[in-house]
Amino acid sequence: MTEPLQAHTLARLAGIRHAFFTRAGGVSGGVYASLNAGVGSNDAPPNVAENRARMAAALGVPPECLLTCYQIHSPKAVVAVEPWVANARPRADAIVTAVAGLAIGISTADCGPVLFADPEARIIGAAHAGWRGALAGVTDATIAAMERLGAARARIVAAIGPMIRQPDYEVGPDLRDQFIAAAPANQRFFASADRDGHFMFDLAGYVASRLAAASIGAIEDLGACTYADPARFYSYRRMTHRGEADYGRHINAIVLT
Repeated sequence: MTEPLQAHTLARLAGIRHAFFTRAGGVSGGVYASLNAGVGSNDAPPNVAENRARMAAALGVPPECLLTCYQIHSPKAVVAVEPWVANARPRADAIVTAVAGLAIGISTADCGPVLFADPEARIIGAAHAGWRGALAGVTDATIAAMERLGAARARIVAAIGPMIRQPDYEVGPDLRDQFIAAAPANQRFFASADRDGHFMFDLAGYVASRLAAASIGAIEDLGACTYADPARFYSYRRMTHRGEADYGRHINAIVLT
């Protein structure tokens, strides 16, 4: 049985279902155990298909209505109006929709998933906020795309899901310099690391700050760390540190019912 996490702010909204899926409840084995949704992983495709079907069922939609993008670490947001086939996924890092029954999701394994909803306008969104996309403004692009469909940012609720957290996210000076060049105040998201010239990056704090600057209605951060909790989460960085051959991917999704 799948064991997704939920945000309190989204769970209390009528007519909206969501899930930040963990790695529990699937059929995959080995490093993919067990709910691997990574179509780009080397897991057996039938296992990935079954895992995604289980996630779709948990969201109350058929498998073909669980939509994800071909993610490219960009600020691009697309609008979903009908299901698309796997080999024609749009290249983007956020999806918005006003269509009931389309579960829109993003795939993560350390990057930040953000789910959005305007319950009054019945507009939802999902954004993949790795450091590149976050810095480029993927959350702002998601909010703007929702507004074009009729959402009002003052009503938008956003929830930040499981992702790598500052105690486990060491980065080099080049990444820090990019953020400070964009805004000197971004220095507050970097703490000194044990290695000289390296820093511990608070990606979740940065994403939350972008959401706050957008003046949306509410922001919730689940606080879970993908790297530090191998029992529940996949992690790309943990995989590299352990020298494993591959890693699983999570789905984080939301749907209008």
